[in-house]
Amino acid sequence: MNSIDLTPLYRSSIGFDRFGSLLDNALRADTAASGYPPYNIEIIDENHYAITLAVAGFSQNELNINVEKGVLIVHGKRAVADEHRYLHHGIANRTFERRFNLADYVEVINADLSNGLLTISLAREIPEAMKPKTIAINQSDNALKHTAKDKPGEKRIKAA
Repeated sequence: MNSIDLTPLYRSSIGFDRFGSLLDNALRADTAASGYPPYNIEIIDENHYAITLAVAGFSQNELNINVEKGVLIVHGKRAVADEHRYLHHGIANRTFERRFNLADYVEVINADLSNGLLTISLAREIPEAMKPKTIAINQSDNALKHTAKDKPGEKRIKAA
């Protein structure tokens, strides 16, 4: 299997190392992996998303949702073994685990189970300190005259 070389990205970018591991994991993922349960990922607006999983036959107490290290994990496990005898068994009720990688600042808001669909609402909540800001430019005649008080971390030395 071929790997993507992200070295040019790392030369001029800082903090995108997680992006590289996400790409590597996506490329390594087994393409024959189960498509169960089927799901949709929906963009509600610029900062809101929803993931809907078809979990017919699962009750609320048989589903578990966790977020760990930027990964949303949805796990379903049947509490009671199915003792029915079927002529045809087309509705899958098997144990599953679905993982979704979340971008920075994407948080799970809530989850609803209705009519066999589990809908997980997500929102990107960028902290105020991370939002773009405009820096005012001052004009001064002595802009090139720096004193020790202008340099953070340095102490002024007084002559004895």
